[in-house]
Amino acid sequence: MIRIGLAGIGFMGMIHYLASQKLKGAKVTAISSRDSKKLAGDWRGIQGNFGPAGTKMNLNSQKKYENFETMIADPDIDLIDICSPTNMHPEMAITALKAGKHVLVEKSIALDTKSADAMVKAAKNAGKLLMVAHVLPFFPEFAFAFDAIQSEKYGRLQAAHFTRVISKPDWSKDIDDSSKTGGPAVDLHIHDTHFIGLIAGVPGRLFSNGITSNEGTVEFLTTQYLYGDNGPAISSSSGWLSMKGQTFVHGFDIYLEKATLRYHSFGQPLTLLTHDGKSKQPKLSGGGDPIFSFTREIQTAVDGVIKNKEPELLSGALARDALVLCHKEIQSVHTGKEVIIR
Repeated sequence: MIRIGLAGIGFMGMIHYLASQKLKGAKVTAISSRDSKKLAGDWRGIQGNFGPAGTKMNLNSQKKYENFETMIADPDIDLIDICSPTNMHPEMAITALKAGKHVLVEKSIALDTKSADAMVKAAKNAGKLLMVAHVLPFFPEFAFAFDAIQSEKYGRLQAAHFTRVISKPDWSKDIDDSSKTGGPAVDLHIHDTHFIGLIAGVPGRLFSNGITSNEGTVEFLTTQYLYGDNGPAISSSSGWLSMKGQTFVHGFDIYLEKATLRYHSFGQPLTLLTHDGKSKQPKLSGGGDPIFSFTREIQTAVDGVIKNKEPELLSGALARDALVLCHKEIQSVHTGKEVIIR
């Protein structure tokens, strides 16, 4: 049994706790929070943009810690699940790794590349796993697309466009603070840069244009990822310009040699178009449960701990590269110029 210590009880901490209820071979045995009400199980003040609202929780079977350092000193914990604001990730993850714990940290891995590199190095030095909770590859539609691309069942990836647009969040004081999250060009958009890196690798160059706030925060951008003459030709659009009538939409158009995959969460279920003119909607697991993908994500981390092997989909290096892409895109928006990645 893998024993999990959950650090941070905000919206994502609650989602991770709920998702962990369906794990096999693991359970949350300890919780740390600086909020005494949350430690007592009063989560009614938590809200987010999907899933259930916060309620009262029965935490009688979990150890409670007001101090994170005290929790990671507990010898009965194997895996620390960090769901704190992004600006706190490096210090908490490195401290936990040095304490001999495996770590699963919510995306984004960090706010800057230097901190991400330090986290990856700390894991290597400690001989422990650093896993970054990028949940997108575990969404049924994206998992189907990843499998189709990786297997080349429908031929080589030729082109793709990804969309991720929300209305500006008003349900969390942290998510609107770019000093804690990096702003939407990091906190939101990194979902897609991570998936793009997973299916196509890091491009040589990119060009982005976008919309910035009066304070200089990039609030929306569209990017062309430049892989060279042989492609693939990949682009994405992401940000928080949508009106409240459509608070969230994500999706993709993916063009393979022998098929097209289309999915948009607002009105377009995953559809497979094949070269013989046929169209079908693949059967997907999960049954529409918004927590399902997070259970699969955390289960993958648990299985990684059991095998003592870093799961590909939760790779710290891949998460680091996704952060690099976000910052290069922000640079391109501000300069109006094409940016070299490597």
